Amino acid sequence: MTIKKFQGRTEEEAIERARAQLGTDVVIMNIKEIRPKGILSFLKEAEYEVTAAVEEKEQIVKPANFSIHENINFTADEPIEIPVPKKAEEKVTNHQADVLKEESRIRREREEERQSYYAAREGLEERIENLQNFLEKQLAPANNKEQQSPKVQEKENELSKEQAEGFKFLKMIYGILLENEVDEKYANMILEDIEKVVRTGSSVDYILSTIYQKMILKFGQPRPIELSNKKPKVVFFIGPTGVGKTTTIAKVASKFKVDEGKSVAFLTADTYRIAAAEQLRTYANILDNPFSIVYTPEEVNDAIAKVSDCDLVLIDTAGFSHKNSEQGDDIKRLIDSVDKKYEKEVFLVVSATTKYKDLLSIADVYRGIADYRLIFTKLDETSAYGNLLNLRLYSGAELSYTTNGQNVPNDIELFNTQKIVKQLLGGK
Repeated sequence: MTIKKFQGRTEEEAIERARAQLGTDVVIMNIKEIRPKGILSFLKEAEYEVTAAVEEKEQIVKPANFSIHENINFTADEPIEIPVPKKAEEKVTNHQADVLKEESRIRREREEERQSYYAAREGLEERIENLQNFLEKQLAPANNKEQQSPKVQEKENELSKEQAEGFKFLKMIYGILLENEVDEKYANMILEDIEKVVRTGSSVDYILSTIYQKMILKFGQPRPIELSNKKPKVVFFIGPTGVGKTTTIAKVASKFKVDEGKSVAFLTADTYRIAAAEQLRTYANILDNPFSIVYTPEEVNDAIAKVSDCDLVLIDTAGFSHKNSEQGDDIKRLIDSVDKKYEKEVFLVVSATTKYKDLLSIADVYRGIADYRLIFTKLDETSAYGNLLNLRLYSGAELSYTTNGQNVPNDIELFNTQKIVKQLLGGK
């Protein structure tokens, strides 16, 4: 795995530099705004720093004297300024003053790194301490069978005393993943990848950061709706009844019209529920967007042509049970009927509260309808996010947005991989 940091005047510029050097498969692990400091800082523009990673074919294990801040970007609460003494400044030449300023900057950066490292250590130690009771239960012979990976258990007997601490921590992470409803086979997959790290006797810090990196890469880089010069872009929203498709469409429309100044049109093919069409019509009136109802697949292209000057056409579809194949065929005909001259995308909208077994069935049924990207809704209604990882790995579909409430347009964001991974590992 290769991890590097890149800077740019905008997030996009920094990301492009990362892609140019590491390739298109690069995964953006962190984005940080760097604000200028000093008396004239208000005259300077902020820059952005991205931490990017790309997974290599063969894993190269770092030595144990690893520094955690190279991998997880923790930030100290406040920067530490080391001022140059006034009397000294009065006596030095301009060249000497520049040297002193440079030395001060280097000392300040080193102090920030040191503070960042110890902040990370304190947070990790506190979490481990809080989970000590849980760990003891995990290791107890009577309770250890159900919450322990068979693969990990098999390796335990081969480990030396120096490796025991790392293995103990690995079992604790396994239990946390299962508590967060990560499928056992995916938890095993992640931890098996860390086996070489544990065998080197690496520190707990390094083990944790390696797991963090692996999970970031498993999720992949989320992709938003991206507009091109070709108008209009047609976007379908499909999914079961009650997952929040119509509200999600309104949030996406608000984002593009209010935040980006794009023109958006609404179409709905959900003629099964009158309330759904009226709800979307209400949103269209509020946003002053064109709105129309499509009753048959043959009407789709005419409806799109009427709003062809818009940047984006969002199409709501009827929700249906994954057990109802007839309605699924109707949705497929609707999507396939769109003229090839239009650029189109399909998003499967699913609720994070849906049972794992049902999610797998939904993923399979809708894969027969169209290739899709994933939008997860109702994150505010659950505390276990394992299904987000489960469905991503099971379906192979790319991630896009998440929603966490009913407020339009606020409760939507691009899938925050860093936040989700930290929560899956027991953080907040």
